[in-house]
Amino acid sequence: MIKWKDEYSLGIERIDEQHRQLFAIADKAYQVLKDDLCIDKYDQIVAIMDELKSYAVFHFRTEEEYMRSIGYKRYLSHKVSHADFIEQTNDIDLTNVDINQDNYLLKVLDFIVTWIDQHILGQDKLIVKSADDSLKTEKTRR
Repeated sequence: MIKWKDEYSLGIERIDEQHRQLFAIADKAYQVLKDDLCIDKYDQIVAIMDELKSYAVFHFRTEEEYMRSIGYKRYLSHKVSHADFIEQTNDIDLTNVDINQDNYLLKVLDFIVTWIDQHILGQDKLIVKSADDSLKTEKTRR
């Protein structure tokens, strides 16, 4: 089971909720992987990948709007990271899924979970730190 942990929380409810949904999508993939009764998982894998791509685009748009709203200085590099994720998911070759579906799912899961984990704990946490630093600077000017 792939679960959300409190350490991923940014304290920005809208973004945290969307991050939780990304974890829920990853957990769907995990549940499909663990389903030993299902022999052909191709359609489920394709549906999960489509959902991931679609939801990631939606989430990145929300996150990027937030970064612009606070004047986040690392906005462009963060946006590039989002674009790289979308490119990597678009480059996943679903024609190879039938060769070894479980192995394919493991690779996809590893990619998703590793990326989400590193992105939230690394880059996204910097957004909050920047916003907090801006508030502190604003208060000291008063």
